[in-house]
This record gives sequence, C-alpha cells and structure tokens, in this order.
Amino acid sequence: MKNQHERQENNQLRADNERLRAENLRYKEALSNASCPNCGGPASLGEMSFDEHHLRIENARLREEIDRISGIAAKYVGKPMASYPLLSPSVPSRPPLDLGVGGFGGQQGVGGEMFGPGELMRSVSGAAETDKPMVVELAVAAMEELIRMAQLNEPLWIPAALDNATEALNEEEYVRTFPRGIGPRPFGLKSEASRETAVVIMNQMNVVEILMDVNQWSNVFSGIVSRAMTLEVLSTGVAGNYNGALQVMTAEFQVPSPLVPTRESLFVRYCKQHADGTWAVVDVSLDSLRPSPVLRCRRRPSGCLIQELPNGYSKVTWVEHVEVDDRSVHSIYKPLVNSGLAFGARRWVSTLDRQCERLASVMASNIPSGDVGVITTPEGRKSMLKLAERMVMSFCGGVSASTTHQWTTLSGSGAEDVRVMTRKSVDDPGRPPGIVLNAATSFWLPVPPKRVFDFLRDESSRSEWDILSNGGGVQEMAHIANGQDHGNCVSLLRVNSTNSNQSNMLILQESCTDATGSYVIYAPVDVIAMNVVLNGGDPDYVALLPSGFAILPDGPCGSGGRVEEVGSGGSLLTVAFQILVDSVPTAKLSLGSVATVNSLIACTVERIKASVAGEVAR
Repeated sequence: MKNQHERQENNQLRADNERLRAENLRYKEALSNASCPNCGGPASLGEMSFDEHHLRIENARLREEIDRISGIAAKYVGKPMASYPLLSPSVPSRPPLDLGVGGFGGQQGVGGEMFGPGELMRSVSGAAETDKPMVVELAVAAMEELIRMAQLNEPLWIPAALDNATEALNEEEYVRTFPRGIGPRPFGLKSEASRETAVVIMNQMNVVEILMDVNQWSNVFSGIVSRAMTLEVLSTGVAGNYNGALQVMTAEFQVPSPLVPTRESLFVRYCKQHADGTWAVVDVSLDSLRPSPVLRCRRRPSGCLIQELPNGYSKVTWVEHVEVDDRSVHSIYKPLVNSGLAFGARRWVSTLDRQCERLASVMASNIPSGDVGVITTPEGRKSMLKLAERMVMSFCGGVSASTTHQWTTLSGSGAEDVRVMTRKSVDDPGRPPGIVLNAATSFWLPVPPKRVFDFLRDESSRSEWDILSNGGGVQEMAHIANGQDHGNCVSLLRVNSTNSNQSNMLILQESCTDATGSYVIYAPVDVIAMNVVLNGGDPDYVALLPSGFAILPDGPCGSGGRVEEVGSGGSLLTVAFQILVDSVPTAKLSLGSVATVNSLIACTVERIKASVAGEVAR
C-alpha cells in the first residue's frame, strides 16, 4: 500500500509539473504580448511595481493552498467548496456567519458541562456553505502570518522596555507587515503579544498530537485551559496524520486565581507540515467573520512551529497574540497580566516543557534511583502518577473565575476576601458523594515565589500551616521525581497524628514548578484505596478532593528571567480548599459549614503569613 501510495503521489507530482510547465509557457507568451494599460503600447515586467508583483505571486500561492485545503475539507463537509476571493480589509461587508448552537451534543470536549449559550460559545453548525470557505481562507492566511511572526526579528520584534530578555511586538511594524489581518483592534481591547522558544523532550509528532487532540491539549495545559471543545472538524488531515487538519474550537483560558477573569474564545485551529519538515499549528479567532457587540477576547494568529531534533527532542517556537479587555483583573494581578506572563507564550512553552518531562517520567520502565519508599513496581509508580495527574487537573479546574463557577464573596475579618462555591457530587467514582464546598482566596506575599514554593512543599514545615494535621509530624512514605528540578515530584505523606480518625488517612501531594509559576496540590487518600494503587490497580476509582496552592510571580521577569527576579520580588499566592461538608447530596448547606471553612482558610492564610514573616526576619 505504501508503494502504491508513493506511485500515485509521483504520478500526481508529474502531472503538476506538466501543468506548471504549460502555465509557464502561457505566461511567457502573455508577457511577450503584454501591453501597457495606460498607453496600449508594449510593456515590460519592470513596469510592474515590486510590491504588486510580490502580492500577485503570494495571492496565487495562497489561492492554491486554499483550493487544496477546500478539497480536503469537502470530503468531510459533504459538499464541494468553491474557491473564495482572498481576504480584504472590507470583511465586515460580507454576510455574517449565522452561528447556531445546535448539533454538537456529541462533540468531544473537556471541563465539565457543555458550554452555555454565551456570545462566544457557538458552533459553526448553522453557517451557510459559503461561509466555510471563508473559515478555510482565514486559516490559511493565519498560517502564513504565524510562520512570519515566528521567524522575523527586528523591526517586528524589539527588546522589551523592562529588560532585554523578552521581546515586544512593534505594533506599527505589525500593521505594515500584515495589512490584511482580521481587521483593526476593536475599541476597549488592548493588545498582548509575545514569543518564546524552547527545546522539549518529546518527538515532533507527539507534540502535534497533543495540540490537535482537544482532550490531550486540555489535560497537558490544565493550568491554562479550564474548558475546551471541538465544535466541528472540517478536515482530519491526509496521509494518516494531521497534515491539513482543520477544526473549529472553543476554549476558556485561565490563571489559577478567582481574581482574574477567564478568557473565552471561538477559533479555528489549522495544522500543516511544511516542505522543510517543520510542523505548524495555528489558531485564529472567528469573531472577525461574525462581529459581536460583546467581544472581550480575540485571538490573532497564535500557535507554534515544531522542528524535529535528534534523540526524540523538538524545538518549539510559540507566538501568542491576543486582543483582550482586562479591566476586570484585580489590581494585584495587573502587573503579571500586563507583562504577558499570565497568558503569554512563555507560560505556554514552560508548561509544555514541564509536562514533557512529566510524561517522560510516566513512560519510564525502570524505577529511578531517586524514587524512594513503598513503591516497588513500575505499574504502581505509573498508577500513582496517573492519580496525581487527575488530582492536579481537578484542582486547576476548580480554582479559577470560570464562567461556569458561581463564586460568593465572604468578607473576612482582617483577612482577604474568601470566595466560596458549592458543588453536588453524585455518581462520580473519583469524588466522594455529597456536598463539596470550594473556598479560595488570593493575596500578596513579600517573598520570592521559589521560597514560598519550597516552604509549602516541604513536609518538615507542613505543621506550621496545615491545621488539619493537628500539629503532628509528617513523614514521606513514597517519592517520585518527575522533572529535572527537584521540586517537581509526587509524594505520599503520612501524618503521625494522635487523632484516631486520621490513622487510616494518607496525603497524596504533587509539587511542580517552571519559569512562570508553581503549584503544591494535595488530597487526603484512604489507606486501603492507596494500597490498590501502589500495587498497580486502577486509580480512577480513588475518591479525591484536592486542595492546595498556586504560586505566581507578582510582575514581569527581571534580567535572566528567573522566577526569583520578578516584579517587586514578591509572590501572588492562591489558597484553595475543597471540603466535603455533607455526605448526602440533597442536603442543605448550613451557614455553620460556610463559617467553618471560612475560618479554616483565613487561619491558614495567617499562619503562612506569620511563617513567611518569621523567615524574612531570620
């Protein structure tokens, strides 16, 4: 079959070659007989401006690619899609997309419930057939822009004003370089643009697969993507891979704090393999085709180039370019968001790099010498890492200001405002049944993020802030290193408590850190259930209620970009608890339960502040 496919491909290439030769002959003949449009006399190619000549060549190439992608998409859409004129600045004059909601109950997505009927959470199911070529055309133009954005340097990208370690987009140069983009920036939105490059321990095709599978993408980037869904697949690609894959998606992007609103976006994602072997995946917002009175976030061409390196590594160049209304961001998070560290390319690349290390650790067949404790088999190690992964995703999905979360603010006495939210857990094997109360708060600490991270993840200092451990000592029973930084690990802890109710309880904890932030996430686990996991059993049926901390820098990176050298040198700490307040899902939530949780989180905050202040004094 492979030989047959290659023969067909060769025949196609020969036919294309003959066609191009015939076109060249026609062009030569036309040029020899060309006449000047002004005077009617003979004309030479030199009379055509260089820009005009270049644009004609570019238009021909882009139209060819649009025809090819349209042909691929037609197989999956059901009707042939005629080639559409290239985008021009007068896009709004075209018929707007009729974006209906129906027809996507079975589409793949993650993050809990189906997206509600919000302005951006629409499908292209009801769009007219003539609109689909516009989506294809927009994707092809976005791919062209992404590649140039990733490869060009000055004057398009210039050193940032704060330091030379980061780049800033020259907005005037951008408009000159890409005059036919998705239109001018809407009033009230500000531009955020960033670019970052890293080498990751994953082969090229696996990186592409993560980006093109909505479930893998949401899992790997769970700290950034709170919800995502594929609404429509226009093309699955050709030759058994994602080359030419085209899909309409919707997603919600987050920062782990209830004080930073999430960003919702409807976009098309296009994947392509280029002649030099480089893969590229680009997103571009579809809002330019359907002007909306309520537009809070718009993605200009954003995505990454992935180059294959030896020994299973890949070089990833990421470009993140959005226009957003960030006026609802809390003042203590403004410097972080404005710097691009909250949603920018560095956060995406750093997260990918850390997750690639974690996945390499999961796939390891032998137990590294650094792993200690009660884990004795590769299967037990793999099950424990899988359980920890679910714990982290559950924590990240429940701590942000997502549109699906109805937070209630409680006024604390002397402490920061605590946000609370209730959830009913029914028939979920991974969560204990009953009423779960989420409580979260975010505040500033005058200590570098790395010191806060080391303090919170260290079992020897846990008794200083963990009220539920009742001051008992904490012992590490198992340790799995899952990254180069010694702070990236999964631990199984035992609390040496005198309380008989806690004698059968262990604590599963994962701590992880990268250049843009850190997490310490933990959950109480039953001894019997944990024994099943340690023996390689299925971890999906272990009930978890994760709590923990998200630690972010309080501003832009300083020289060298290290986490210790950011903003004023302080940290933004989010504390979040999930507590089962009643084991009966139909029970009413009592005010006493809310008051208890409020008191618990306020007391934890005060303990952390006191411990950190004591450390600073020392």
